[in-house]
Amino acid sequence: MMGKLNAYVDRMSQPCRAILIFCRLNGIDFEEIKVDIAKSHHLSPEFTEVNPLQKVPAILHGNLNLFESHAILAYLSSAFPGIADHWYPTDVIRRAKINSILDWHHSNLRYGAEIYVTNTVLGPAIGRPRNPKAAAEAEKVLLSSLSKLENIWLNGDGRFLLGSFQPSIADLSLVCELTQLEVLDEMDRGRILSPYKKVLGWIEDTRTATNPYFEEMHNILYRAKKKFQQQRSRIAESGTETTNNRGRHSKM
Repeated sequence: MMGKLNAYVDRMSQPCRAILIFCRLNGIDFEEIKVDIAKSHHLSPEFTEVNPLQKVPAILHGNLNLFESHAILAYLSSAFPGIADHWYPTDVIRRAKINSILDWHHSNLRYGAEIYVTNTVLGPAIGRPRNPKAAAEAEKVLLSSLSKLENIWLNGDGRFLLGSFQPSIADLSLVCELTQLEVLDEMDRGRILSPYKKVLGWIEDTRTATNPYFEEMHNILYRAKKKFQQQRSRIAESGTETTNNRGRHSKM
């Protein structure tokens, strides 16, 4: 017996949401411990003992401290009984292919999406100046990543990554990443995603396959989306951007 599972998360973080959805879907008993990045909880001595890298998500399971979302998802898939094989297949070839997507994710799709959102929506929302150059560079990475999703990773007979007929931890991780684009202006989000029909269908298929927990864990993001929309409306009416000196809301 490993003991109780503690999940240290901030629901505004896309990797955290992936872990929470996975646990709820698979009936894993855990305690959700909120680490509010906006309040610098991740820098506290208590959390640093759990994750010396001071980033969410992290888990504590018995004597095991584990961080990095992909490693956590792989561990959860293997450490708890009754987890369906499609999440992280025992077949060595299928598992290796899922690992290849997860390795690709961080320096491609995640990099492009996170930097683009930060430099178009998140930064201005907290009073930081826009960085058009950084946004433009990130957009190139994001669009290239979406193209690879469309033409490589979503190639096959099934509706999910690698042509599978059921989702894996890679589907869950990458869809949570792209859902972060919800906070963008609707026209901007549509401009970025609309050319990629397979990607759009895959997002909806994964959302459906992981509901009701997908929507539950994304409610906080939808509330943030509404807030950002209201801010944009006020800016459009006043002609000036509001300021806020709280600093970078890095959990996005």
